[in-house]
Amino acid sequence: MKKGIKIIIYILTVLLLSSCNNTIQKESKIDTLKEQPTATVKDILGNPDYLAISYGGYRNKDHSIEPTVDELKEDMKIMSVMGIKILRTYKVHLPHAANVLKAISELKEEDASFEMYVMLGAWINCKNAFTDLEPDHYQESEANAAEIDKAVALANQYPDIVKVIAVGNEAMVKWAESYYVQPSVILKWVDHLQDLKVSGKLSKDLWVTSSDNFASWGGGGAEYHVEDLNKLIKAVDYISVHTYPMHDTHYNPDFWGVPENEMQLSDVEKIDAAMGRAKTYAMTQFQSVERYMKSLGVDKPIHIGETGWATVSNGHYGPNGSKAIDEYKEAMYYQAMREWTNKAGISCFYFQAFNEPWKDAHNKNGSENHFGLLTVEGKAKYALWDLVDNGTFDGLKRGENKITKTYNGNKEALMKDVLVPLTTKEIVENR
Repeated sequence: MKKGIKIIIYILTVLLLSSCNNTIQKESKIDTLKEQPTATVKDILGNPDYLAISYGGYRNKDHSIEPTVDELKEDMKIMSVMGIKILRTYKVHLPHAANVLKAISELKEEDASFEMYVMLGAWINCKNAFTDLEPDHYQESEANAAEIDKAVALANQYPDIVKVIAVGNEAMVKWAESYYVQPSVILKWVDHLQDLKVSGKLSKDLWVTSSDNFASWGGGGAEYHVEDLNKLIKAVDYISVHTYPMHDTHYNPDFWGVPENEMQLSDVEKIDAAMGRAKTYAMTQFQSVERYMKSLGVDKPIHIGETGWATVSNGHYGPNGSKAIDEYKEAMYYQAMREWTNKAGISCFYFQAFNEPWKDAHNKNGSENHFGLLTVEGKAKYALWDLVDNGTFDGLKRGENKITKTYNGNKEALMKDVLVPLTTKEIVENR
């Protein structure tokens, strides 16, 4: 009898301990969930502890080959150790953006301290964009509504990750001849998203913007200064501005040429001075948007949705063009933009994290393929060599490759590819 009682007491004790252990485990899981970072968009934008970048994970010339979730997770880990905590995507009609969100969500489940947020782009086209028909810039594509609906669905599915929806990418600037729309189209969809926030169908903490060239935001010519743009500036939660001094070394090169009073400088000093002028050029374009906004009596945040510097070009920016392209200049520009924007409380979605060979698939050395801070194979360009030296990327890979330096880390070899900008006189003569 005593033995039976002892067995019953033992069984009850085991069950009690098991129950307590399950309770502790459940409480531990709850505590882990509570520890998950929950920054708001106000915490993120303009905060130098949350560096921003533009991201596309496509690794092949064939754009139809989507990166896998595991490949995207590799990239998230690489960007995370770089200090990147908010990235920008461009479209939702392909699987890429949804898979990026899935990859981040899985990484957060695996590691409660992992933190990454997304500025989710919804691509906007005019009617007949990218077809054999004449683009109609006064009508919008029928596909825009589905694109917006998909962006809304993803924002609601991942409210802890999606902090911004950007309506369109360079969708108003008039040199985007294949697809640009009038500001009224962007305004329509921004108002729609703002209404969804008011009605509770989108998080009130989500911010809405459009990401476009500085000229499109009023920093350019009078042709952009229309009433629908003024309404749009008042409707967005912040303005997302693009500035590309690199492109203007060809299209508007007055700032770029080496002036006569710098001719006595060494080649490196000439390059450094030119890159200093490039930074000033970007700041001037940013300030032109700020002035226009304030002329409307509006005062809201302005952040940089895109800026960058390519490292290879066989066209306008290479040896037979403005001589603007190489890894040294990219590093100079990247550092200068980070220093300025971090100090000024401006988010800079630097373009871009990795090279993407599909952008100019038929021209291997086209500049559009080479804006990344890392190559497709995972080699860190000169801008990131110090991170390799510091062991920042230790244990990380892209595909089968460890993160190593371009040029095998030989700066002397790198500098042989660095070109001195044209002189002011040469620029004038080439016009």
